Amino acid sequence: MRAVVLHEFGPAGNLRLTDFPDPRPEPGWVTVRLRASALNWHDVLVRQGRYHSPLPHVPGADGAGVRVDTGEEVVIVPSLWWGEDDSAPGAAWEILGDHRPGTYAELVRVPVECVVPKPAGLSWPQAAALPLVGLTTYRALFTRGRLRAGESALVLGAGGGVATMAVGLAAGIGASVVVTSSSADKIDSARGLGAGGGVLYTEPDWPSAAKELSPAGQGFDLVLDSVGTWQESIRALRPGGRLVVLGASRAQEARIDVRHFYFGQFDLLGTTMGGPRDFAGLLELLSSRRVAPPVIDRVFPLDQADRAHQYLERGGGFGKIVLTQD
Repeated sequence: MRAVVLHEFGPAGNLRLTDFPDPRPEPGWVTVRLRASALNWHDVLVRQGRYHSPLPHVPGADGAGVRVDTGEEVVIVPSLWWGEDDSAPGAAWEILGDHRPGTYAELVRVPVECVVPKPAGLSWPQAAALPLVGLTTYRALFTRGRLRAGESALVLGAGGGVATMAVGLAAGIGASVVVTSSSADKIDSARGLGAGGGVLYTEPDWPSAAKELSPAGQGFDLVLDSVGTWQESIRALRPGGRLVVLGASRAQEARIDVRHFYFGQFDLLGTTMGGPRDFAGLLELLSSRRVAPPVIDRVFPLDQADRAHQYLERGGGFGKIVLTQD
């Protein structure tokens, strides 16, 4: 098969389309002929060697295509062997594309429980863009964050795949949503997904400005922080609010005022990805509520994976970046 292969960790230019062995048939596994594969920031970290993937390696966690054995149109759930405990993944858990060949290819092999029917109405790029950010965001907002209709949420960093998905899901259940961004245009785009407004995080004291947009100016029930700015995020919460952390794109370490934290009665919740029951909840939500489909920013052909990564790393887009086989 043809696949995007990484022979050496490093810059985007190391991603090259070449021949790679076809997946081998194995009981309990299925092979999917991919129609589209979506990029995630996690893929950049894989490419840089953060997860010590074996080389040569095919990156990619997200994909959608056709099961080779049945002809069924499916999406791939990239969370492998989560386990039976919904509170956290088990010791065997891994993300597709970390230590076994991923979705930047014509074919991918996954455990049979990691394919689900492609949701009706989604294009191939939208279907490929759904699994990782959909699963991650659903768990962050609802399983961990306990967000309910009528509550308020602040989503940091409007424009990325998680943020655009979070706005759609939270607004879809009847929560009020505010976003932060470095761009007024991205805030306007987030309004189109259901956000009530937003603030520029480049402005001084943006947490206070965001808090003014919360109900009665008292602060948000939940802040979704994928960037690692805990101190500022806590300032935007109402007393007793929940800070849900699922990324560290701007900061690997965080400092907080411990006394302010415990007097504020805040919850600090860490999360990443999710398990089969989280994904089932996501699909149920998508089928029962008016939720915006995954936002696609740009589509590249598979042989331009290096350019797609460069575009992702520049950070100027709004929504997901997708590779297609066409």
